[in-house]
Amino acid sequence: MTEIILFGLVAAVAWKLYQLSKAPDDLPLRSVTLCLVCAALSYPVAMPGGASGVDTVAGHGAAKLIQNLLLLATVYHLLCFYLYSAEGGAGRRRARLEAVLAFTVGVAISVAALTVPSSVFEGSFSTADMTVPQIAFFYGGAGIYLMYALTVTARWTYRFARLSRRPHATGLWMAALGLATMAGACGVRAVFVAVRWSGGTVTHALMSTVALLLVVSILLFVAGITYPGVRTRIASIRLWARHRRDYRRLEPLWQLLTEAYPSNVLGAASPAMGDRWRARRVHRRYHRRIVECRDGLLDISPYLSVGGDESDGAALSRDPAELAARLRQAAARIGDGATVPRQAVPLAMALGTDREADVQQLVAVSDALRRAA
Repeated sequence: MTEIILFGLVAAVAWKLYQLSKAPDDLPLRSVTLCLVCAALSYPVAMPGGASGVDTVAGHGAAKLIQNLLLLATVYHLLCFYLYSAEGGAGRRRARLEAVLAFTVGVAISVAALTVPSSVFEGSFSTADMTVPQIAFFYGGAGIYLMYALTVTARWTYRFARLSRRPHATGLWMAALGLATMAGACGVRAVFVAVRWSGGTVTHALMSTVALLLVVSILLFVAGITYPGVRTRIASIRLWARHRRDYRRLEPLWQLLTEAYPSNVLGAASPAMGDRWRARRVHRRYHRRIVECRDGLLDISPYLSVGGDESDGAALSRDPAELAARLRQAAARIGDGATVPRQAVPLAMALGTDREADVQQLVAVSDALRRAA
């Protein structure tokens, strides 16, 4: 489960770093990125291999201290995200006050950890000797601050979720639930510390249940903050794939029309560095091909009928196969140098203003040309 959380955090960090590279002066984005970076750094330290490596170098308890300091930094930067997003100048002033509080808690738990023998920190939260005041303060102090910060951010997230629309609202509801659950788990762990410090006992099953709840809530929070971006990226990939497919399907129609009217081919823009692999290149070529096909159809339309039936163009628009056959005949007449003094008419046009349906009309004619060939 820990590996799944770490993978999700790394993916979220990569996405936010990419966004931050596009807007380095965006303070809310910088805060949420630092939040995820601190969270991602805390997990390797919490893993058995990472913790033992740090403890071997710096002594027992160093890994737990580093992990808790990183968690304090995580929730502090999460607070800053909301302060910078919602409160402007007042938010910056409060962010400085919150920094003082987070720094004070960090110093306090560091002092508590450094004033006891390193051997006291052997084991985990469930096996630590909470009757030692420094150990109880270390876990309890960090837990209470985490509960405070997570509760505040959960309330703000809830407010934003009520004011937002999908898909952002869905992600915010998930994040709010995750934060609230994390705050509750931290509060319960603080109660466990108080019970054990006073000499009571807490069953291992109960502590394991709370630990599992904490893991699930973290996953839910990470999923919530990445959901809108992931959904938007999936939608853009689907659009890219559809444009790329339709661009290729339009090849037969485009080829016939541009051979008849080479001047309709638009000049290609100079490719930028790496543009070959960017989605915008596919979109640009797709839209250019549509314009070239439309121009070609308008130019060739007078050659499609030698009769005087004004409904002929409408009939052809309803029958892609018939229009494809007429287009081949018209292209042959143009190649022979024939001239037809008829007025141009629109062809293969969809009813209404739905551009996607209009494009599908072109694709249907192009598919008919391919089948005929």
